[in-house]
Amino acid sequence: MEVLLVRAANPSAFTLSGTNTWVVGRDPAWVVDPGPALDQHQDAVAEAVAARGGAGGIALTHDHPDHAEGLGALRSRLGGAPVGALCSGLRDGDGFGPFDALHVPGHAADHLVFVAAGAAFTGDAVLGEGSVFIAPGGGSLGAYLDGLRRLRALRLQRLYPGHGPVVEDAAAKLDEYIAHRLDRERRIVAALDAGARTEDELLAAAWDGVPEALRVPAGWTLQAHLEKLRAEGRLPDGV
Repeated sequence: MEVLLVRAANPSAFTLSGTNTWVVGRDPAWVVDPGPALDQHQDAVAEAVAARGGAGGIALTHDHPDHAEGLGALRSRLGGAPVGALCSGLRDGDGFGPFDALHVPGHAADHLVFVAAGAAFTGDAVLGEGSVFIAPGGGSLGAYLDGLRRLRALRLQRLYPGHGPVVEDAAAKLDEYIAHRLDRERRIVAALDAGARTEDELLAAAWDGVPEALRVPAGWTLQAHLEKLRAEGRLPDGV
């Protein structure tokens, strides 16, 4: 499977080196995540698609601006290519061009992962480096862990993330992500058992090395962990 990376020039603490737009296959080519509405980026994606025989469609992992903001501009450049996304009616297990869609909520409630030829285009469900934040209303941490385990069971070879480099050992990365999330839960539970009750106390215990720029998303992810513990009847009073 031929895959080309077109990276947007929108680096930040949240987007790492920028948003990855993937151009997959040829005759036709398929786009995964249009990225931000930057003219230079959208021009580069459209040129890459044209060089590969035109567009089959645009797959959207989720509706966050750094992945979806350029959708309208890219569709215009590509002559109104069809869109595969949860908001356009695509559901878990549906096919879209060469892809099978898997619903992996957690970072976003509408998050899809697109699987093809032993690889997965993971958006913000799995990054090329670092971990993701679990957003309030994103579909729960429990559902996210279930989604990671479903991906692990597919015995994928490679991951093409929404940010960061290609992951050449999919199994190891997915195992790392699951273990990281469970270790974070263990640290939160230990802090609760020791009497911690406030957000500051729990963040200090479980996110002691988080940069100040990422403290807010760490707080969101903490809330997702606490919601999971509450749903399981494991959250003490007074939190």
